[in-house]
Amino acid sequence: MPVTAAILLVEDDRPIAENVILALAREGLACRHVSLASDGLAQLRAGGFDLAILDVGLPDGNGFDLCRAVRAFSDVPVIFLTARADEIDRIVGLEIGADDYVAKPFSPRELAARVKAILRRGRAAAAPAGPAPAGLVEVDEERARITCRGRPLDLSRAEYLMLKAMAARPEKVFSRAELMDAAGLAEASLERAVDTHIKALRAKLAACAPDAEPIRTHRGLGYSLARSP
Repeated sequence: MPVTAAILLVEDDRPIAENVILALAREGLACRHVSLASDGLAQLRAGGFDLAILDVGLPDGNGFDLCRAVRAFSDVPVIFLTARADEIDRIVGLEIGADDYVAKPFSPRELAARVKAILRRGRAAAAPAGPAPAGLVEVDEERARITCRGRPLDLSRAEYLMLKAMAARPEKVFSRAELMDAAGLAEASLERAVDTHIKALRAKLAACAPDAEPIRTHRGLGYSLARSP
Protein backbone atom coordinates (compact mmCIF):
# COMPACT_ATOMS: atom_id res chain seq x y z
CA MET A 1 0.00 0.00 0.00
CA PRO A 2 1.49 3.41 -0.94
CA VAL A 3 2.32 5.79 1.90
CA THR A 4 -0.31 8.54 2.13
CA ALA A 5 0.85 10.53 5.16
CA ALA A 6 3.67 10.86 7.71
CA ILE A 7 2.83 10.47 11.40
CA LEU A 8 4.97 11.23 14.46
CA LEU A 9 4.32 9.04 17.50
CA VAL A 10 5.66 10.22 20.88
CA GLU A 11 5.11 7.27 23.22
CA ASP A 12 7.43 5.75 25.83
CA ASP A 13 5.64 2.38 26.08
CA ARG A 14 7.35 0.30 23.40
CA PRO A 15 4.71 -2.47 23.05
CA ILE A 16 2.01 0.17 22.55
CA ALA A 17 4.20 2.02 20.07
CA GLU A 18 4.90 -1.13 18.06
CA ASN A 19 1.19 -1.96 17.81
CA VAL A 20 0.33 1.59 16.73
CA ILE A 21 3.09 1.63 14.11
CA LEU A 22 1.85 -1.66 12.68
CA ALA A 23 -1.78 -0.48 12.56
CA LEU A 24 -0.79 2.77 10.84
CA ALA A 25 1.39 0.93 8.32
CA ARG A 26 -1.58 -1.24 7.33
CA GLU A 27 -3.41 1.98 6.42
CA GLY A 28 -0.55 3.35 4.35
CA LEU A 29 0.59 5.76 7.08
CA ALA A 30 4.33 6.05 7.70
CA CYS A 31 5.16 6.48 11.39
CA ARG A 32 8.30 7.78 13.08
CA HIS A 33 8.54 6.91 16.78
CA VAL A 34 10.34 8.71 19.60
CA SER A 35 10.03 8.16 23.35
CA LEU A 36 10.78 11.61 24.79
CA ALA A 37 8.94 14.93 24.66
CA SER A 38 12.19 16.73 23.82
CA ASP A 39 12.79 14.45 20.83
CA GLY A 40 9.19 14.90 19.70
CA LEU A 41 9.53 18.68 19.84
CA ALA A 42 12.74 18.54 17.80
CA GLN A 43 11.14 16.31 15.18
CA LEU A 44 8.08 18.56 14.85
CA ARG A 45 10.25 21.66 14.59
CA ALA A 46 12.02 19.99 11.68
CA GLY A 47 8.64 19.55 9.98
CA GLY A 48 7.41 17.05 7.43
CA PHE A 49 4.65 15.44 9.50
CA ASP A 50 0.95 15.40 8.68
CA LEU A 51 -0.19 14.50 12.22
CA ALA A 52 1.29 13.87 15.67
CA ILE A 53 0.19 11.32 18.28
CA LEU A 54 1.35 12.37 21.75
CA ASP A 55 1.29 10.35 24.95
CA VAL A 56 0.30 12.58 27.87
CA GLY A 57 2.66 10.91 30.35
CA LEU A 58 6.27 10.99 29.12
CA PRO A 59 9.56 10.46 31.00
CA ASP A 60 10.78 14.03 30.47
CA GLY A 61 7.49 15.94 30.52
CA ASN A 62 3.91 15.58 29.38
CA GLY A 63 2.02 15.71 26.14
CA PHE A 64 -0.01 18.78 27.15
CA ASP A 65 3.14 20.89 27.55
CA LEU A 66 4.54 19.45 24.34
CA CYS A 67 1.37 20.38 22.47
CA ARG A 68 1.50 23.93 23.85
CA ALA A 69 5.09 24.26 22.64
CA VAL A 70 4.20 22.88 19.21
CA ARG A 71 1.24 25.25 18.81
CA ALA A 72 3.69 28.16 19.02
CA PHE A 73 5.02 27.27 15.58
CA SER A 74 2.81 24.61 13.96
CA ASP A 75 -0.86 23.76 13.40
CA VAL A 76 -0.15 20.06 12.75
CA PRO A 77 -3.14 17.95 13.91
CA VAL A 78 -2.58 16.31 17.32
CA ILE A 79 -4.11 13.26 18.98
CA PHE A 80 -3.45 12.62 22.67
CA LEU A 81 -2.98 9.15 24.16
CA THR A 82 -3.52 8.93 27.89
CA ALA A 83 -4.35 6.57 30.73
CA ARG A 84 -6.59 9.30 32.17
CA ALA A 85 -10.17 9.33 30.91
CA ASP A 86 -11.57 12.21 32.98
CA GLU A 87 -13.69 14.67 31.02
CA ILE A 88 -11.72 17.64 32.35
CA ASP A 89 -8.51 16.19 30.91
CA ARG A 90 -10.17 15.79 27.52
CA ILE A 91 -11.40 19.39 27.61
CA VAL A 92 -7.94 20.66 28.57
CA GLY A 93 -6.40 18.71 25.71
CA LEU A 94 -8.86 20.12 23.19
CA GLU A 95 -8.52 23.65 24.57
CA ILE A 96 -4.77 23.70 23.97
CA GLY A 97 -5.19 22.67 20.35
CA ALA A 98 -5.57 18.90 20.14
CA ASP A 99 -7.87 17.34 17.54
CA ASP A 100 -8.74 14.16 19.43
CA TYR A 101 -8.15 12.37 22.73
CA VAL A 102 -7.85 8.58 23.07
CA ALA A 103 -7.92 6.88 26.47
CA LYS A 104 -5.87 3.75 27.14
CA PRO A 105 -6.42 0.89 26.64
CA PHE A 106 -7.44 1.43 23.04
CA SER A 107 -7.62 -0.44 19.76
CA PRO A 108 -4.69 0.45 17.47
CA ARG A 109 -6.99 -0.14 14.48
CA GLU A 110 -9.50 2.37 15.88
CA LEU A 111 -6.69 4.87 16.44
CA ALA A 112 -5.56 4.43 12.83
CA ALA A 113 -9.15 5.03 11.69
CA ARG A 114 -9.30 8.23 13.74
CA VAL A 115 -6.01 9.39 12.26
CA LYS A 116 -7.33 8.85 8.74
CA ALA A 117 -10.59 10.65 9.58
CA ILE A 118 -8.75 13.71 10.90
CA LEU A 119 -6.45 13.80 7.87
CA ARG A 120 -9.42 13.46 5.53
CA ARG A 121 -11.38 16.24 7.23
CA GLY A 122 -8.32 18.47 7.37
CA ARG A 123 -7.76 18.14 3.65
CA ALA A 124 -11.42 18.86 2.94
CA ALA A 125 -11.34 21.93 5.18
CA ALA A 126 -8.22 23.18 3.41
CA ALA A 127 -9.98 23.11 0.04
CA PRO A 128 -10.54 26.58 -1.44
CA ALA A 129 -13.74 28.24 -0.27
CA GLY A 130 -15.65 31.17 -1.61
CA PRO A 131 -14.31 34.64 -0.79
CA ALA A 132 -15.35 35.94 2.61
CA PRO A 133 -17.29 39.19 2.60
CA ALA A 134 -15.31 42.28 3.46
CA GLY A 135 -16.16 43.82 6.82
CA LEU A 136 -15.44 43.17 10.47
CA VAL A 137 -13.94 39.73 9.79
CA GLU A 138 -11.93 39.03 6.64
CA VAL A 139 -10.34 35.73 5.61
CA ASP A 140 -7.03 35.58 3.75
CA GLU A 141 -7.01 32.04 2.30
CA GLU A 142 -3.50 32.23 0.86
CA ARG A 143 -1.93 33.20 4.18
CA ALA A 144 -4.33 31.10 6.28
CA ARG A 145 -5.05 34.23 8.28
CA ILE A 146 -8.18 35.97 9.54
CA THR A 147 -8.24 39.65 10.41
CA CYS A 148 -10.64 41.65 12.55
CA ARG A 149 -10.85 45.28 11.47
CA GLY A 150 -7.54 44.79 9.72
CA ARG A 151 -5.78 43.24 12.72
CA PRO A 152 -4.60 39.60 12.38
CA LEU A 153 -6.17 37.28 14.94
CA ASP A 154 -3.96 34.83 16.83
CA LEU A 155 -6.02 31.67 16.28
CA SER A 156 -5.52 27.98 16.91
CA ARG A 157 -6.04 25.65 13.98
CA ALA A 158 -9.55 24.69 15.11
CA GLU A 159 -10.51 28.32 15.78
CA TYR A 160 -9.28 29.39 12.35
CA LEU A 161 -11.19 26.66 10.54
CA MET A 162 -14.41 27.27 12.48
CA LEU A 163 -14.33 31.03 11.94
CA LYS A 164 -13.41 30.57 8.28
CA ALA A 165 -16.44 28.33 7.77
CA MET A 166 -18.78 30.80 9.46
CA ALA A 167 -17.30 33.78 7.60
CA ALA A 168 -17.88 32.05 4.26
CA ARG A 169 -21.61 31.74 5.08
CA PRO A 170 -22.66 34.63 7.31
CA GLU A 171 -26.05 34.29 9.04
CA LYS A 172 -26.05 30.50 8.54
CA VAL A 173 -26.62 28.64 11.79
CA PHE A 174 -23.92 26.00 12.16
CA SER A 175 -24.64 23.07 14.45
CA ARG A 176 -21.88 21.92 16.79
CA ALA A 177 -21.43 18.82 14.63
CA GLU A 178 -20.96 20.99 11.52
CA LEU A 179 -18.38 23.14 13.29
CA MET A 180 -16.54 20.04 14.52
CA ASP A 181 -16.44 18.79 10.95
CA ALA A 182 -15.29 22.16 9.61
CA ALA A 183 -12.44 22.18 12.14
CA GLY A 184 -11.41 18.60 11.36
CA LEU A 185 -12.22 17.42 14.90
CA ALA A 186 -12.88 13.71 15.26
CA GLU A 187 -16.47 12.56 15.71
CA ALA A 188 -15.56 11.15 19.12
CA SER A 189 -14.54 14.60 20.39
CA LEU A 190 -16.87 16.21 22.89
CA GLU A 191 -19.34 18.70 21.40
CA ARG A 192 -18.58 20.81 24.45
CA ALA A 193 -15.19 21.44 22.86
CA VAL A 194 -16.98 23.55 20.21
CA ASP A 195 -18.34 25.81 22.96
CA THR A 196 -14.80 26.17 24.30
CA HIS A 197 -13.46 27.23 20.91
CA ILE A 198 -16.37 29.63 20.36
CA LYS A 199 -15.72 31.21 23.76
CA ALA A 200 -12.08 31.74 22.79
CA LEU A 201 -13.08 33.23 19.43
CA ARG A 202 -15.49 35.66 21.09
CA ALA A 203 -12.76 36.83 23.45
CA LYS A 204 -10.31 37.41 20.60
CA LEU A 205 -12.90 39.25 18.49
CA ALA A 206 -13.93 41.37 21.47
CA ALA A 207 -10.31 42.42 22.01
CA CYS A 208 -10.24 44.12 18.59
CA ALA A 209 -13.93 45.06 18.31
CA PRO A 210 -15.38 45.57 21.80
CA ASP A 211 -18.48 47.26 20.36
CA ALA A 212 -19.44 44.25 18.22
CA GLU A 213 -20.85 40.80 18.99
CA PRO A 214 -20.39 39.01 15.66
CA ILE A 215 -20.87 35.42 16.87
CA ARG A 216 -24.47 34.68 17.80
CA THR A 217 -25.76 31.78 19.89
CA HIS A 218 -28.89 29.94 18.74
CA ARG A 219 -30.03 27.89 21.72
CA GLY A 220 -30.34 24.21 20.95
CA LEU A 221 -29.14 24.80 17.39
CA GLY A 222 -25.61 26.19 17.27
CA TYR A 223 -23.81 29.38 16.26
CA SER A 224 -23.75 31.89 13.42
CA LEU A 225 -21.61 34.83 12.33
CA ALA A 226 -23.48 38.08 11.81
CA ARG A 227 -23.23 39.61 8.37
CA SER A 228 -20.95 42.64 8.38
CA PRO A 229 -22.67 45.96 7.60
